[in-house]
Amino acid sequence: MGDRYSDGVSSLGPQTMETLRKAKILVVGAGGIGCEVLKNLVLLGCERIVTVDLDTIDVSNLNRQLLFRREHVGQAKAVVAREVVARLNPRACVEAHHANIKDSKFSVSWFGEFEVAANALDNVDARRHVNRMCLAAGVPLVEAGTTGYLGQVFVIKKGETACYECFPKPSRVAYPICTIRSTPDKPVHCVVWAKELFKLMFGGGGESMLYEDAAVEKSAYAGLAAEAAATRSPAIIARLLVALFETDVAKQIEAGTYKTAKTTPKPLVGLRVGTPPSRAASDWDRREWTVEECAGELSLSIQDARINEFDKDDPAAMSFVAAAANLRCANFGIERQTLYAAKGIAGNIIPAIATTNAVVAGLQVSEIVKVLTSQKPSYTYCLRDPTRKGYLLQPTALDEPQPGCYACRSGSVTVALNTETTKLETFVKKFVVGNLNFVKPALDLGESGIYDEEDDRLSENLGSSLSDLPAGGIKDGAIVKATDFSTDLDLTIVVKHLPDLDDQQYPEGFRILSDQQGPSEPKKRSLRSDDDDDVGKKAPEVEEEEDDVEILEEPPPTKKRPKDDDVVLLLEEPPPTKKPRL
Repeated sequence: MGDRYSDGVSSLGPQTMETLRKAKILVVGAGGIGCEVLKNLVLLGCERIVTVDLDTIDVSNLNRQLLFRREHVGQAKAVVAREVVARLNPRACVEAHHANIKDSKFSVSWFGEFEVAANALDNVDARRHVNRMCLAAGVPLVEAGTTGYLGQVFVIKKGETACYECFPKPSRVAYPICTIRSTPDKPVHCVVWAKELFKLMFGGGGESMLYEDAAVEKSAYAGLAAEAAATRSPAIIARLLVALFETDVAKQIEAGTYKTAKTTPKPLVGLRVGTPPSRAASDWDRREWTVEECAGELSLSIQDARINEFDKDDPAAMSFVAAAANLRCANFGIERQTLYAAKGIAGNIIPAIATTNAVVAGLQVSEIVKVLTSQKPSYTYCLRDPTRKGYLLQPTALDEPQPGCYACRSGSVTVALNTETTKLETFVKKFVVGNLNFVKPALDLGESGIYDEEDDRLSENLGSSLSDLPAGGIKDGAIVKATDFSTDLDLTIVVKHLPDLDDQQYPEGFRILSDQQGPSEPKKRSLRSDDDDDVGKKAPEVEEEEDDVEILEEPPPTKKRPKDDDVVLLLEEPPPTKKPRL
């Protein structure tokens, strides 16, 4: 194989190197972890690689995604990554797709072309989709993720190991900055964007992801942002709002920045700075402000701002973020949030760490080698403090597939909602697609079909309430059979009628009563170490690889649930067992 691979032949052997060279490998995501994985694979000697990523390169990516440089800003991540790694190993054939991995062209048969897949994604929906597609195609999946200084790598094999959905996930959600800046589709994306705008204006500017270098291109808003922060002039602030929410949006649309966004944004033409919402009203912070009120509140908060770093408990800073986020929501057709809701969203945001991504990517490639050479994969904990015997690595066996998991086993889920007021369209969009992550769902009630996106006749049912549907309707105790033709997934949905569902606690309009993604007391893994006295804490779970920022929704530490910082690299776990494993 030549001198290029001589080190690999010496360390891994000629047969392993030939296996790696010929194997067709899928890498989903070309961001923080994906860049490292692609670099590692081509340098290792893998020559048949396909990568898929829908994002474009943002200036904020440059300090942590090693394949990208300033001249690449605005270009597709997958395409640039392919070009750069091709220079590292000209023998490698890397195919790049600037697309959403959930697109129909990436079918089960397409996934079946690969010997192994590696996930380097930044959101749960896409990870669940890849998990299901790999299960359907019988392709091993090496899952990985990072959260700050913590990371995880584990292997998913159909019928042999637990899949990504076998155990409930912690309430922890991460959002990449490239999504926040270019393709927002959730209120939280706009809240994070607004916090970065606050940083741009009052925190030094250069550290903000919204900072635009005048040497690269003329910014529509950067100069006005600095001038407004310095002068607090209402006239300058009004010009800034036009630049942010009209001029810059129109400029980015023309440049094609938003071409992968779910909804093409609309510039707020003729934006008027109205009167801020009156504090005299008792519900002023819990009602949705109009666009004009948001503009007025943002103008007032800029004039009143007195701190350089965002603090959600500072009234002016929080009003700034809520108002700016809502104007951003108005641009992208996203539901605006109350001040109270925005304050909850603005909680804890932590940055990604390039070194954590690099270490986890190295572990991920190590697991890829094991999969391709038929070695048995395992979990390995990396401890900050050694055990009494001096060990820093603690291996454990992988979990088996969980009987109740509806992704890799036939499963069911019970959901409570008001069947008399909930429309079928809401049920499909918010629960079946939004919560269960179905891509091409079809629903059957008894022997009758009630929904299929490819059946125009059944689309007439979308406007009907569940209880008024054909075949007797979906009422209390009804059993609905759901099929996702994209991933060959079948699921039984048991529906309970709950007329007095608390819409404050369950704003989506439903409550999951029993989600059989895994038992509450999962089967214990056996620790392959006799030094159990040193293994006294359960590791926190790492929910997902965060490209740039993360919103954490985690309860505070208690005596029963101590804050555990003993684990640097960990592997995703189910809820605690009777005997903690770490």
